[in-house]
This record gives sequence, C-alpha cells and structure tokens, in this order.
Amino acid sequence: MFEKNNINKIVSELEQGVKMIALVAPSFVAEFEYPSIIFRLRALGFDKAIELTFGAKMINRDYHKKLKNSKELVIASPCPGIVETICNKYPQYKKNLIKVDSPMIATAKISKKQYPQHKTVFISPCDFKKIESENSEYIDYVIDYEQLREIFKKKKIKKIKGDVLFNKFYNDYTKIFPLSGGLAKTAHLKGVIKKEEVLIIDGIKKIMKFLDNPNPKIKFLDVLFCVGGCIGGPHTSKIPISVKKKKVLDYLEKSKDEDIPEERKGLIEKAGELKFGGKRSVEIVGSCEKKNKEIGRV
Repeated sequence: MFEKNNINKIVSELEQGVKMIALVAPSFVAEFEYPSIIFRLRALGFDKAIELTFGAKMINRDYHKKLKNSKELVIASPCPGIVETICNKYPQYKKNLIKVDSPMIATAKISKKQYPQHKTVFISPCDFKKIESENSEYIDYVIDYEQLREIFKKKKIKKIKGDVLFNKFYNDYTKIFPLSGGLAKTAHLKGVIKKEEVLIIDGIKKIMKFLDNPNPKIKFLDVLFCVGGCIGGPHTSKIPISVKKKKVLDYLEKSKDEDIPEERKGLIEKAGELKFGGKRSVEIVGSCEKKNKEIGRV
C-alpha cells in the first residue's frame, strides 16, 4: 500500500551498507528503552539516528510568528491525520491549517542538508505519517514501531546497555511534542496569544465535535488525531496512556542532565537558509494533494 514502507527493501539496503539515517519520532521513548534504541538501530545498520526535537524547535519559531500576526483561527498541522480529516470532511477549514512543516519534514530537510548522501527512514507510530512520507521528497522510507520490533526480533537484536547519544540537532524541551498540547506548551506563546484563546484537543471525535460547532473565541487549535497524542498511535503498545506519558516526561527530565557536546546541539544556524513555513506550496499531505493545493507543506 505504501511504497516507502517496503520493509524487505529497507532491510536489504541496510545489509548492503547503504548509508541511512533513522529519523526517530519523539514518541519512541514510550515504546523503546533509551539509549538502548540507538544501539539497536546502529546494530541494524543505520549510520545515524536523529530525534525530531530540533525540527520541532524550528517549526515552533514559525508558529510563533504566525500566531503573533494572525487574527483568525489557526489550526496546527504537524499531525497528518488532522490534515487528512480536514481535507476530506471539513474543507472549509483548509485555509486555517497553518502552512508549516511537521517536525518530521523539518528534521528530514535539515538531515538532507547536513548528510546529502544519506537516505532518510522515519520511525513512525502511525499510518498517517506513512501517507505524509509518501508525499515528501525528503523522506525515503518509513517503518512503524510494530515493524521495527519485528525486525529487531528477526535479526535477534536485543536490548543493549550503554551510553550513547542521538546524532546532531539535539534539543530537549520539545521532547513533549508527542503529548497532547506539546506544541502549544513549547512554542513560547506567552505574550503572543491569550491562554483562553488556545484550545488543546486530542482524539478525532472530540476534534470533530469542535469543528462542527467552533468557539469563535479560540484563535489557536492545537490538535492531534489520536487519544493521548502520538503516544496513542495505532502502532504503539497497549499500555495505558498515563504510563506512556510518564515515560516521555521522565525522558525529558533525564535529558536535562545529559552533557551534550556543543557540536551535537540543535543550533539554529545548522538549519542554514532552509525554510519551514511560508507561502510556497511544495508538499501536500494525502488527499489535499488531489484537490487545489491550498494547504502548503513547505
């Protein structure tokens, strides 16, 4: 169904020594032990493993600018499930979807700039990200969490102890991005928009209820398709959301104590002249591409 989700091809290329970067969704820590996951990805053949936190930081800057100057409702667009739902069922809101990259695309852009000879493989909690990957020139392949577990099992790559860091572009505070409200809480919106003008909703049923009967006082809708956010994705484990959330928050706290070398930090200049938002319409998610391309994913 998804060409870029060809597991046999991905594994084959890894075995052949093709240089690949594992772009790891920040919800990973609710599913895999850290830092063992990095060792295991390297053992599988990945040359580099990069967390999406720096990409999240970069798009937050665009959200900040947009919300500072907008007078109408702005709907967050990192979640392709939300974009798909609006394109298919609520086209009247397409103009409200913010034209800013998702952390996945932003991080992939930066990675392609820094490592132009590498292929990018997104490690995903859901199928909507597979749709987004299919429509992106910056993502070469995608593997969901369940598939990654199966690959580890088949290759007999077990949990490994030790200290190792993700590759460049480290950023800590955006590690809560996969949680409901993670974007709003990390975009530094104080003084930009009033607290009562921000609405955070997770779970598509509740989101559709709002879209059917919107509150005109809301200026920013921070929404994620799955209940609990990305940690509740269909390819995640069935442990309670509360347990997964604690794992993410514990990971955030642990990261604050890590001694990160300067060259590994997510410094803005590393993104160079790359653009993560604006008027250019280059990438469109799913069914929006089949329509009039009003929603740009730059």
